Amino acid sequence: MIRVGIVGGTGYTGAELLRILARHPSASVDVITSRSEAGQSVAEMFPHLRGHLDLRFTEPDTGALAECDLVFFATPNGTAMQTVPQLLDRGARVIDLAADFRLKDASVWQTWYGMPHQCPDLLDEAVYGLAEINRAAIRDARLVANPGCYPTAVTLGFLPLLESRVIDPSWLIADAKSGVSGAGRKATTGLLMAEVGESFKAYSVGGHRHAPEIAQNLKLFGGVDVGLTFVPHLVPMIRGIEATLYARLLDPAVDLEGLYAERYAGEAFIDLMPGGHPDTRSVRGSNVCRIAVSRPGDGPVVIVQSVIDNLVKGAAGQAVQNMNLMFGVEESTGLGALALLP
Repeated sequence: MIRVGIVGGTGYTGAELLRILARHPSASVDVITSRSEAGQSVAEMFPHLRGHLDLRFTEPDTGALAECDLVFFATPNGTAMQTVPQLLDRGARVIDLAADFRLKDASVWQTWYGMPHQCPDLLDEAVYGLAEINRAAIRDARLVANPGCYPTAVTLGFLPLLESRVIDPSWLIADAKSGVSGAGRKATTGLLMAEVGESFKAYSVGGHRHAPEIAQNLKLFGGVDVGLTFVPHLVPMIRGIEATLYARLLDPAVDLEGLYAERYAGEAFIDLMPGGHPDTRSVRGSNVCRIAVSRPGDGPVVIVQSVIDNLVKGAAGQAVQNMNLMFGVEESTGLGALALLP
């Protein structure tokens, strides 16, 4: 049994981790921390977990966390890097669901996150936790950087095209939309239902924190420098990310559907929809990334549609997928939930 600790378990990502791990046959949550909720029963805060977890939030304690086999950090950016070195030194393995270890360049991290990195020596060791690309490295990792939600949808959508060199890497557009849970569980006026409902807007048009992560992925895994335009949008729904991706074809004879089918053959959490139009509702609550690729009018532009649940494949589900790989458990264990409808 994998002994699990969770740091910062009171947000949406922490709640989703608990929901998945409560039914996981090979893991037990032994420690869950929260400074603000220490002493409170987890089931009091999250009634949907009543009868499944008999656990209370505790103050963060490095010693107690180090007794776990694996520690998940479901914390704000800049938190995990304060404690991860001590946990690794004491033999625990770590999956960080925030951005502390995603970017390989500490100066780029400081530019986008506004603070110096506390353990830049660990950035090279940290393994980027996108299993469909980095499976072998994840298995042996001590420290996994769980991908961001937008980068997951965009990277999985673009990757087959870049790997096969059939598109112009200097002209990539990612037009992405997210539900409000992607902003976290906090009281913010701009995220109130009365503010978000019946509205639709782009945000961070001048530069979003996930842009350098996406560009790093596409260069590292696609093998070429890219020119990326990334524009995120906020839509009035709770869960889900839809990324509509555009690229210019260099090889007009390429079989696009065949290319994607070959690249993602055998991937349990990639579902290709030939000729389809995947919607976020079709993945709500599941760990699936659903993708469709098309070429309107046999023209020079290829359009990829990629949808995920931002809290599952975009966060907690992907983290559990990584945990399974790290501890030799069958990769899909605990992640078989079907999407919710309606």
